[in-house]
Formats: sequence, C-alpha cells, structure tokens
Amino acid sequence: GLTSSKCDMHMEAEVFKEQGNAYYVKKDYAEAFNFYTKAIDLCPKNVSYYGNRAATLMMLSRYREALEDSQQAVRLDDTFMKGHMREGKCHLLLGNAMAASRCFQKVLELEPDNSQAQQELKNAESILEFERLAEISFEKRDFRMVVFCMDRALEPASACHRFKVLKAECLALLGRYPEAQSVASDILRMDSTNGDALYVRGLCLYYEDCIDKAVQFFVQALRMAPDHEKARLACRNAKSLKAKKEDGNKAFKDGSFEQAYELYSEALTIDPNNIKTNAKLYCNRATVGSKLNKLEQAIEDCTKAIKLDETYIKAYLRRAQCSMKRLSETMRRFIKQRRLKVCVHFKCNLLKNAQLELKKSKRKDYYKVLGVDKNATEDEIKKAYRKRALMHHPDRHSGASAEVQKEEEKKFKEVGEAFTVLSDPKKKSRYDSGHDLEDDDMNMGLSPSHFQDLLISLSVNTV
Repeated sequence: GLTSSKCDMHMEAEVFKEQGNAYYVKKDYAEAFNFYTKAIDLCPKNVSYYGNRAATLMMLSRYREALEDSQQAVRLDDTFMKGHMREGKCHLLLGNAMAASRCFQKVLELEPDNSQAQQELKNAESILEFERLAEISFEKRDFRMVVFCMDRALEPASACHRFKVLKAECLALLGRYPEAQSVASDILRMDSTNGDALYVRGLCLYYEDCIDKAVQFFVQALRMAPDHEKARLACRNAKSLKAKKEDGNKAFKDGSFEQAYELYSEALTIDPNNIKTNAKLYCNRATVGSKLNKLEQAIEDCTKAIKLDETYIKAYLRRAQCSMKRLSETMRRFIKQRRLKVCVHFKCNLLKNAQLELKKSKRKDYYKVLGVDKNATEDEIKKAYRKRALMHHPDRHSGASAEVQKEEEKKFKEVGEAFTVLSDPKKKSRYDSGHDLEDDDMNMGLSPSHFQDLLISLSVNTV
C-alpha cells in the first residue's frame, strides 16, 4: 500500500512538473513556479524539480532563492551538471565571483568541453580583477576609476548590491549626487533594509548641505547595520559640522568676531570631503576676516570657496568687496604717507581695477583646467595639455553614456582652449594680467609704477 501511495504521489508530482513546464514555455514564470513548488512538496528529493524551479526563479530575477534551489539540487546529485551551472550563474549575478568560479570548475570536471562554463569562468575572473583594481583605486581616492571598474563588473553581476553601492558612494564623492541617489534608491526599492544604500542616500544629502535629513538616513542605516563604521563616522561628522557652523554664526551675530573666526576654522577641519559646506564655511570666515581687517586671508578664503564650488556667486562678490577694501586701504595709507590729495580720476581707476578683479574671478581658470601651477614652464604646460587631452578625448569615452560623453567633450574643448592661451606668451601675459584676450586696450589696469606716477602728478604743493 505504501509503495502504491508513493507511486501515486510521484505520478501527481510529474503532472505538476509538466504543467510547470507548459507555463515556463509560455513565459508565465509565476505560474510555472507555483506548479514546480507543488511537485517539490510531493517529492522533496527529486533533483529535476529543484533544477526547474531554480531556472524559473532566475527568470523572475529572484537569484538568492534560485541559488538555494540549485544548491539543493547538487546536494541531492553532485553529478547534476545543470545544477552546478545554475548555482555558478546565480553566484556570478550576485557578485560572488570566487564561489561562481568553483561551480564552473565543477561543471568543467563533468564536461571539459562545456563552452558556456569556460566563458562564465572568464567572466568570474574578470570580476575579481575589477574588484582588486577598484579597491586599490578607492584607497588612492581615484573615484572615477572605481566607478569604471564597478560598471564593468556589473555587466556579468547585474544583481550585485555590493558593487552598486560602491559605485553610488564614489558617484557621491565625485559630486554626482543625482546619479548616486538614483542607484541607491533602486537598491532600496528592492531591499528597504540595505544599510549601505541608506548610508549613500545620507551621504548625498550631507554633501548637499542638507545635514538634518542626512543624519536621519545615517541613523536609519545604523539601525539596520549597527556595525556600519562609515555611517557612524558620517553621522558624527554631520552633527559636529552643524554644531560648529551654528556656533560660529551665533558668535558672528553677537559681534564676537575673533571667536567666530576660530569656530569656522575648527569646522573646516572636520571633513575635507564635504565640499559644499566647506565652501560656505570659507565664505563665512572671509566675512569675519574682513571685519577683523584680515583682508589678505579673507581674499584667500574666498578663493578657496570658489575652488571648491565654482558656481558660488556669493564668494565671488565677497572676494571683489575684500579686494576693493584692500585697494582702498592701500590708497589711504599711501596718501597719508605722502600727504597727498587724490582727485576723482584716481577713484575711477580704482573702480576699474576692482571691476577687473571681479572679471578675473569669474572667468575660466585655465591653469586649473590643465592642472598646472601659475609658474609652470612651457614644457610643463605642453605635457599637462597632452595628458588632459588624452584623458578627455571623445574616442576614449565612446562607450560611455551620452551624458558622460557630453561632459568629456566639453572638458576636451576647455583643455584645447586653455592650451591655446597658455602656450602663446602674448595671450598668456594678457590672460595673467586679467585683460580680455580680444580687447586691444592694454592699459585698462593700473601697475604699481603708474599708480605712484599718477599720485605724484595729481599732488598739491605741501609745506
């Protein structure tokens, strides 16, 4: 009776399997999964049922469950080649290249000429190489290279959250916040408890100076992954940065300028990666510096703010104001020393000079574009040009997204434009002095010697 019952169950299970096969052929994978599950419930030690359900789960992109079914299949029959193949493929899609390699090697032991296993083994080896290169690049803070490596690794490992999160983190560190947010949000849609993705969402907000919202995400990440050191450090930095900045603002409002200067200086040491907040801190410190008559430091702070954020209009205006104040102070001291009176014409020239300073602050920094110092030799400029031109050449980015191609093409043009100016001594001289390159009026500025001559020519007789 028992044998007959087992036989009936087996026959019923086979019917379920056939029904599952029919749905699989029709690409109705959800129904196929249901029938294969019914077959497994009746005969839980049948290898082919697990193999079929694993294939179905893979079509449904449920790779972790497919991996479990594949592993169960090869536990029941270690010679089940398709089971090893599917297990390896699941490991590969999930980014576990070492485990995948072992599975494909097992397939090749069973079938030495299996071309699919040979190709997948190469894919696993390439993932390991890209992981190694990404780790080295991250330590060197070459975040662009890490993004490149992760894009390559994700081609065969499309379901690997670990690779996606690392890519998103590096996009955030590169200031490409919308892209980073998009990658992290995709992961959270599939896995709302992913601590790494929550950390990246917080990181983007933190770097965009939305510190309160950022802290909420860091706290949530730590709730999901209590040992997440990056989230803990970022949370601590965010809170500390906010507190120091607010204390500095309060001291400034209270007229305690020396204290405000110190607080902004302390805030600037907290996190050098937070570009947007640090740009604001430099500009705030410049405002205080101007009040304390530290005009050189104030101008330098504005320059640092602009270097961090080229779109920061307030920093350009603050620098122009500080430059005008410095010129005014220089003029006042000179007049006092010589006991001279200066006519209104000189003030016009002073205004022109301030306008020139403002114009210089807003134009493109060709030295920065080429990555050279302002005292660079002709050879250094040529070498830098070749290096940057190769880096941004359109042919090098032909496989990238349209957005990246457009950005690289723009940078390539800027590199050419910078070299055209800095390699021509006459153009370089005019550029360094702040004149428009197409403007023939070479005498817009006021040199120190002209400055003194003009003062003497405008002087009145003194006793």
